[in-house]
Amino acid sequence: MTVRGLGSGTLVLAVSLAGFLLGAADARAQWQAGAATENITPQQLMWMSGYGARDRPAQGKQTDLWAKALALTDPSGNTIVLVTMDLVGIDRGLSQRVAKQAEQRFGLARSQLALSTTHTHSGPVVGENLAAMYSFNDQQAKLVRDYAARLESQLVELIGRSLENRQPARLSWGEGMATFAVNRRNNPEAEGPQLREQGKLVGPADYAVPVLAVRDSEDELKAIVCGYACHATVLSDYEWSGDWPGYAQIALEEKYPGAVAMVWAGCGADQNPIPRRGVELAQQYGAELADAVGEVLAGVTQPIEGSLAHHYAEIEISFASLPTREQLESTAATGEGAEAGRARHLLAQWDRQGELSAVYPYPVQVWQLGRNGPAFVLLGGEVVVDYALRLKAEIGPATWVAGYANDVMAYIPSRRVLGEGGYEGGGAMVYYGQPSPWMPEVEEKIVGEVRRQVEGVRRAVRGVE
Repeated sequence: MTVRGLGSGTLVLAVSLAGFLLGAADARAQWQAGAATENITPQQLMWMSGYGARDRPAQGKQTDLWAKALALTDPSGNTIVLVTMDLVGIDRGLSQRVAKQAEQRFGLARSQLALSTTHTHSGPVVGENLAAMYSFNDQQAKLVRDYAARLESQLVELIGRSLENRQPARLSWGEGMATFAVNRRNNPEAEGPQLREQGKLVGPADYAVPVLAVRDSEDELKAIVCGYACHATVLSDYEWSGDWPGYAQIALEEKYPGAVAMVWAGCGADQNPIPRRGVELAQQYGAELADAVGEVLAGVTQPIEGSLAHHYAEIEISFASLPTREQLESTAATGEGAEAGRARHLLAQWDRQGELSAVYPYPVQVWQLGRNGPAFVLLGGEVVVDYALRLKAEIGPATWVAGYANDVMAYIPSRRVLGEGGYEGGGAMVYYGQPSPWMPEVEEKIVGEVRRQVEGVRRAVRGVE
C-alpha cells in the first residue's frame, strides 16, 4: 500500500497584508512530503525474537508487521527519509547495506536516512540482531537469513516509493503525554499498578509524546509521526504483533483515514508497560498513545518553518574488557545456554576478523527540523531514559530522542545505570553477543557527540536562513 503525504515551509516578506498571506501560502507549498508503507510480516512461521526463552517458531498472527517511510524535502531541496519498522531491531550490516543502496539509487547521503525500529518483542529474528541468544537448526537459520535478505530489498523499494510520492506539504509539531511507561529497575512489576494508583512510582521516566503532523495543501492529514519511551513488551506469546506501537498505529489510521501513522521508540530501555501480558492491554496502551497524539493534533501545533539540516557519525565506544580465545573456547565447549552462545558468536567473529575489537562503531544521528522545530536525535542500541532527560535539559525541551535506530547492537546504559549494574547495566550484553559491559565514559562520549551535531545542524539552518 502506498499513501501520498504533504507539509509547511518558510514565510516571505511582502509589502501588504494580502501579499504577506499569499507569500506565506506559496512558501508553505515549497515543502514536499511523501509516505509509503510495506507489509514485512514473515511469509513463513519462523523463529521469534525478543525473549531468550523462545523455544519454537511463531504459531500465528495478531497483527501484520509494517515498515513505513516518510520523505521530507524542504524549500531549499534538502531531503531526509525516516523509516520505521515493527521489529525488535536491525544489525549494523543490514543498516549499512540498505544505506548504501539508498545512496546509489536515490542519491541519499547516510545522514539523510534514518532506520528506526519499534522494538516489538513479537516479531522475527532479523539477521545478526540478537542472534547470539538463540540456537537454530539449519532450516530456521535459513529462514532468518532469507527474511533479512527480503527485508533489505523491501526497505530499499519502500524508500524509493516515499521519494516518488512527494507532493506539496505543510509540517507542524507538538508534544503530548502518556503515562503507561514504568521504570522497571525501580518498581517491581507485580506492585506497579498499585504504586501507580497510589502515586508512588519511583525512578526516572519520560512521558513525552512528540508528534509531527504532515498535511497537504487542502489541510488534509497525510502522515503522523510520534514517539514514546517504553519497551514494546506487553505480549510474550507466539503470534506476530506490533505490540502497543502497532496498535497505536492502527488506532491512529482508523481515526485519521488516509493518513500514514508511524511510531518510533524513545529511550525506553529501562521502561516497561505495566501491567502487561495480554492483547487487551497492548490495545489499551496503543489507544492511550493515539489519544495523546489526537489531543496534540486537536490543539495548536507549531508550523515548521525554514530548512532541514542533517548529520550522522559513528563514534568509538569501548568495551571494559575482552576475553581470551582460550576462555571463549572453554565456555563454548559447555554446550547450550546464553554464555556458550555468546562464546560461539565471538569465536566466529574472531575467525572472520582475526581478533576481537576493543571498540564498537556507535551511530549518532541528528536532524534539525526547520529553524523553529525540534532537534531529532537518533541513537543506536537500547538507550536508557537518562539520555533523553539529560539531552532535553542540556539542549532544550524541543529535543526528540529516539533509541533503537540504525543499529541495535546492545543496551546503552548511562553512567548511573552502568555503575548500578543489573540487566541494563551489563547483564544483557551476553544476549547481544558483546564481550563485556561498556567503559564508564560511554555516556559522556555519546552526549558529547550529540551536542556537537546539534550545534552543527543548528548553525547550518541559521546559515541557510
